[in-house]
Amino acid sequence: MTDKNEFETTLQRLMLALNASTDAELARALGITPQSVSGARKRGEVPPAWIQTCAAETGVNAHWLFFGSGPMRLPEAADGELPTSPADCETDLIHVPLAEARLSAGTGSLEVSERSDDSYAFRGDFLRRKGNPRRMVLMRVSGDSMVPEIFDNDLVLLDKGQTEISPGRLYAVGFEDAIYIKRIDKVPGKIILHSVNPAYPPVNLDLRGDIADQFRVIGRVLWSGREYR
Repeated sequence: MTDKNEFETTLQRLMLALNASTDAELARALGITPQSVSGARKRGEVPPAWIQTCAAETGVNAHWLFFGSGPMRLPEAADGELPTSPADCETDLIHVPLAEARLSAGTGSLEVSERSDDSYAFRGDFLRRKGNPRRMVLMRVSGDSMVPEIFDNDLVLLDKGQTEISPGRLYAVGFEDAIYIKRIDKVPGKIILHSVNPAYPPVNLDLRGDIADQFRVIGRVLWSGREYR
């Protein structure tokens, strides 16, 4: 950024979003050193990482931070709704690919479609608050074991980077030759897979034997939604 005025106005927007009135407060809000702010002033350039951090922490529109155009804040997405944004904020949209479950030799995998129409657009700040957008995929659910929480043919948003089991959370898991959406509990040496539909009893997996090689956590479920035809 070579224009000094442009640099200063961008910095002012950043400080406004973070409620910082001094360089020291700005540094604390961004988790950087005051020397980094001084260096940016000398170069006359706001690092893009500052913008990304601010947008993720505050929900302020990154496009507004960079260029001063569009609304300062985008409307929040309600739970159970596909996040949307105004047409003039399309630069803050992230397209998440729709994955297809492919079963192979009893191990299973997630294969992401290459077609551009097999994706859904989410607000970037929504995804960043949930995890790493680069590790996220959408998957369509089959079956009724999670009714009434998740129905047959619903979409779920998975973060494949979140495979560490947090008891009671919802995950996509693979076992033997199938992929499931289940709530998971852990006890010493065992994994318990819970359905929501009472017609499906819990499944206890003893991971101290050969079963451990057949079980895998594909990713944590972050969001679910459905289409009406």
